[in-house]
Amino acid sequence: MKALERYDHPVCYQDGKVNDLETIDHAGREKSMAYQILMRHHEEKKDNLFHIHFDSLISHDITYVNIIQSARASGMKAFPLPYVLTNCHNSLCAVGGTINEDDHMFGLSAARKYGGIYVPASQAVIHQFAREVLAGCGKMILGSDSHTRYGCIGCMGVGEGGQELVKQLLENTWDIEKPEVVLVYLEGRLPHGVGPHDVALLLVGETFKDGFVKNRILEFAGPGVDNLSIETRMGIDCMTTESSCLSSIWPADEKVREYYDTVHRPDAYQKIKPLNGACYDRMIRIDLSEVECMIALPFHPSNIYTV
Repeated sequence: MKALERYDHPVCYQDGKVNDLETIDHAGREKSMAYQILMRHHEEKKDNLFHIHFDSLISHDITYVNIIQSARASGMKAFPLPYVLTNCHNSLCAVGGTINEDDHMFGLSAARKYGGIYVPASQAVIHQFAREVLAGCGKMILGSDSHTRYGCIGCMGVGEGGQELVKQLLENTWDIEKPEVVLVYLEGRLPHGVGPHDVALLLVGETFKDGFVKNRILEFAGPGVDNLSIETRMGIDCMTTESSCLSSIWPADEKVREYYDTVHRPDAYQKIKPLNGACYDRMIRIDLSEVECMIALPFHPSNIYTV
């Protein structure tokens, strides 16, 4: 068996097994983890779109100045939902300190004025802060960094351009066509020396160039999930952005519960899994035991090369 196989047809997830379908069942699609979460955040309107209100927002110091300035110019008086401003990108790129302290001072003053959460430079990277402090099973986070992915701990993260965050700050919705969902069925166990980015590069390399998962949600399931630590899942999950997928979600199992206990937020956990009869528009099967060590060549992570 190849390490990764693609199936360009609908499938049904029943009792932990996958069966082929001729056509997608919309009621079955709503049994997926992705749609369970999306439906909870959807504001019903007279069209066939999703209109999503997020639970929280997060930005780093490269993006938050323009976002806040745009929202303020459009009439915002206060942040209507938790908004975290981290200072990890400018400072990580600097030699001997931050490269734009003015941004950081603006972020601090904006957080004080509008009710945001300010994370000082060198204290936390945006995504790890989001996982440890913001994320929760069944929640949705919108970030202005493209790698906003927290599905590995049961939280749907979406990375969008800054104007989508402006809309949320103005209490408007994220409006999208109802996305297709791709089942990523994991089997086996990773060989010694093979890590999460090897899995991620394989996934990106086999899906990006022809848009197999573009603007679709990746939903991970299967017996191989149990064989991955939370840290390994994080490494795979964060890199799904490079496949051009819309978002990602994984089952919230016992390892996820232990993670939330570790970061002293046990109340953030609730069990999430596909309901029996969940339907998916297409499927990717990955045999973890067949994944090899690899690197990405210039100029995109999809240019994979086994080593």
